[in-house]
Amino acid sequence: MKSKYVPLSVIVVVVSLMLAACNASGLTPAAPQAAPTTAAAAPQVQQSQPSQGAAVSLDAYQSTLEGIYVQVNPSVVSIRVVQEQKSSNLGQNNPLFNLPGFQDFFGSPNGNNAQPSTPQYSQALGSGFVWNQDGYIVTNNHVVSGASKIEVQFADGATLSARLVGADPDSDLAVIQVDNPGFALTPITVSDSSQVKVGQVAVAIGNPFGLENTMTVGIVSALGRSLPASEGSSVNGATYTIPDIIQTDAPINPGNSGGPLVNDQGALIGVNSAIESQAGTNSGIGFAIPSTIVSRVVPELIQNGKYEHPYVGISGTSLTPDLATAMKLDATQRGALVEEVMPNSPADKANLRGSSQQTTIDGQNVNVGGDVITAIDGSAVKSMDDIIAYLADHTNVGQKVTLTFLRDGKQQTAELTLEARPAATSTQQASSGNSAASGAWLGIAAEDLTPAIAKEMNLPENQSGILVEQVQAGSPADQAGLQGSFKPLLINGTRVLVGGDVITAIDGTPIAAFDDLQAFMQTAKPGQQVKLTILRDGKEQTLTVTLAAHP
Repeated sequence: MKSKYVPLSVIVVVVSLMLAACNASGLTPAAPQAAPTTAAAAPQVQQSQPSQGAAVSLDAYQSTLEGIYVQVNPSVVSIRVVQEQKSSNLGQNNPLFNLPGFQDFFGSPNGNNAQPSTPQYSQALGSGFVWNQDGYIVTNNHVVSGASKIEVQFADGATLSARLVGADPDSDLAVIQVDNPGFALTPITVSDSSQVKVGQVAVAIGNPFGLENTMTVGIVSALGRSLPASEGSSVNGATYTIPDIIQTDAPINPGNSGGPLVNDQGALIGVNSAIESQAGTNSGIGFAIPSTIVSRVVPELIQNGKYEHPYVGISGTSLTPDLATAMKLDATQRGALVEEVMPNSPADKANLRGSSQQTTIDGQNVNVGGDVITAIDGSAVKSMDDIIAYLADHTNVGQKVTLTFLRDGKQQTAELTLEARPAATSTQQASSGNSAASGAWLGIAAEDLTPAIAKEMNLPENQSGILVEQVQAGSPADQAGLQGSFKPLLINGTRVLVGGDVITAIDGTPIAAFDDLQAFMQTAKPGQQVKLTILRDGKEQTLTVTLAAHP
């Protein structure tokens, strides 16, 4: 792809507009030239000159930027990473392919057409910055992940080998180290990103497209964004996000990843990590990991090679007016809806409840019925991001926190002790049957009770029946009080929701499998009353259900 350059004339226009804006803001404009004395006189072209105040302001702005570059550039490094690939299908399989800073570099002349046995390589070009005099350098995890070779080039052109010290995919941060550089290093100055405000100057220095020592300028355009953690890290199917992300319009391009975003004092406010773009290049929206997270994570990576994130053990979503209404709450209610509670997590031990029902909103099936968290340690929770940000900024593993939540519309509190976030695993969503469209309608999603599931629910392994996974809101099952599952478990490599009611009979006829339920429902009539025999928490109960026509 050919490079595209901005014509000089465009830059001149931008400067002219800047000066005009200065004049419009109250600075004294240049005096207009005198009008011609006679009609025959040649017309005079009025030359609009910037006022002295405007010139001084522009000079001061330029001087500030020059000072930032002189101060920060010695701290910024360019990073080259080489990875050996075991497959010829490099481009699509490499996890760095769609991330800022990745470029293909094939060691074989045959490139993607090479035989699998031919050694092939990929190269990632990124940025970083000096953390301290001991040779520690901070960058993105996605820049150095899986590296077989790391090289660091300093601002003066010196190039040294580096080794990985520690990495944290959940914050997309990593620390590498160069040993005995033989010259003095210039650590970056770190600022408090919690004091950053929208509209403040933001400056990025890094290695875009391999063009080292490049500075771009913009503003902080938004705060409080979130980014998915790199490499799709997940536990029991739950994915994680990085909170308090700084958004900037300072041009950030592939290769800027891992480089610093600094303020007008040249102090670090964030680490450039990602861009929002349809073309893979700058579109005016870049994202940086805030320095508050950097200051917490980096020392731990240096000391221990890893960072332990405080863990509650829930997945959920922000409460919307439609969700609130579906849960019979005030439409203005704010909070975080708990959809799932991870087994043996702090939330599980504190008896928090996930969603056990489903409803349809705007044509989409959504989970409802779980606890709605409204505060953590007295700090208001208006969205799921508020919980994530609070945990990242104010808590540590082993710390106790108090959650305030709504359950069935009533406020409750629970104290739990935060644990370390479990190591990432990959899971597969378990499938569950749906009620047949013909005949009568019950309104559940369920699956056969297997010995493994029965054991996890403290039931006899030979217990037969079907486990209710989800209950459709407003359905006959919902109106009868049937309860769905809310605890995800990995059983034989498959992710299964457990904890709900187990249907063992209908009108006294045993239900050993989901097929039995479907056969019964196909012959039943809407309006018919049936008695369900269920196991709830291991105890047998009977519920009367009035079946309905399938919607």
